[in-house]
Amino acid sequence: MPDTARTDTARTDTARTAADPAPAGGAEPFDVHVRGTVFLDIVFTGLENEPRLGTEVWTSGMGSCPGGIANMAVAAARLGLRTSLAAAFSTDAYGQFCWETLGQQEGVDLSTSHRVDDWHSPVTVSLAYGGDRAMVTHEHPPPVPDPVEVPPARACLAHLEADPQPWVLRAESQGALVFADVGWDSSTQWSPDVLAGLEHCYAFLPNHVEAMRYTRTDDARAAVTALAERVPVAVVTRGEDGAVAVDQTTGESAQVPGLRLEALDATGAGDVFGAGFLTGTLAGWPLEDRLAFANLCAGLSVQQFGGSLSAPGWGDIADWWSHVRLGPRTSATAELVRRYGFLRDVLPAEHGRAVRRAGATLAVRNDLPVGPSAPSVPR
Repeated sequence: MPDTARTDTARTDTARTAADPAPAGGAEPFDVHVRGTVFLDIVFTGLENEPRLGTEVWTSGMGSCPGGIANMAVAAARLGLRTSLAAAFSTDAYGQFCWETLGQQEGVDLSTSHRVDDWHSPVTVSLAYGGDRAMVTHEHPPPVPDPVEVPPARACLAHLEADPQPWVLRAESQGALVFADVGWDSSTQWSPDVLAGLEHCYAFLPNHVEAMRYTRTDDARAAVTALAERVPVAVVTRGEDGAVAVDQTTGESAQVPGLRLEALDATGAGDVFGAGFLTGTLAGWPLEDRLAFANLCAGLSVQQFGGSLSAPGWGDIADWWSHVRLGPRTSATAELVRRYGFLRDVLPAEHGRAVRRAGATLAVRNDLPVGPSAPSVPR
């Protein structure tokens, strides 16, 4: 069985649990809607060096979990956001595992997702070594069109394109705040035309390499300044060096350092950062607190296997805060206590639900209901 860690969700005025009824007939909108491809991620860690032709490499750690857009969905749900996911799921064993993990275990609403017969689930194998990772992916496009329906949501996460996808425009027209990320440009052209899509976005959260390439700048601060001229909220992440951001809606700018935590696997850390920043935005926190919180969520996630099931919940955050606040006092911990003092006001009074981490074996849970209307477990 997968390992468990103490975590749960907070219930506040702005972050609601996934156990609440899904929007229907005028009910409350979701906090966040995401859509894209769900992969089965198989992660190997503990490799001493990279595989070479004609050799066999042994690894000390392995975990399996839903990946791709599932990283963002789980990260948001574990922070108490009512989360809707639209994606295609194969009816094969991999797809069944991802469907049950997201819908029943994590409480992500899958009413706008669909099942597909005679289609191989997308799979990524990630090899973590040397402080980074290499990935091998197998994917065929699903033989069905992307669903047009977009449920009412306060926010959505989209992949930035010069010509936004129709569902993004639909979500924007319904009042959703569009948070965008962007991937690596395999062409290495980094066409600035892609940034035209920011016209329809509320926030843009690239990493520093992506940001500098697209803006033709040579440091993260210059990049975030250039992006802030095109989008209300610009955030540039810098890995273990933290993040910088400008919020034109409030007139704030902020820079926070990263957390020095031992990394096991960095898969999905950017998605977890995005979920943390989105959570703070919907709650109306100051920009510096949003950045610090997102950094903390991403930092805690890299200590676990995989992307989605590595995401922390409020229990993990409370445990870290207690360790920092009650542990030996040094100048470094004193600075952390100061920077993260806002957690006193946002941590829930009770937090004790254990959730699953990525395990080496795909669990078979035949007692769980399946199908588009399958209920999610109480959170």
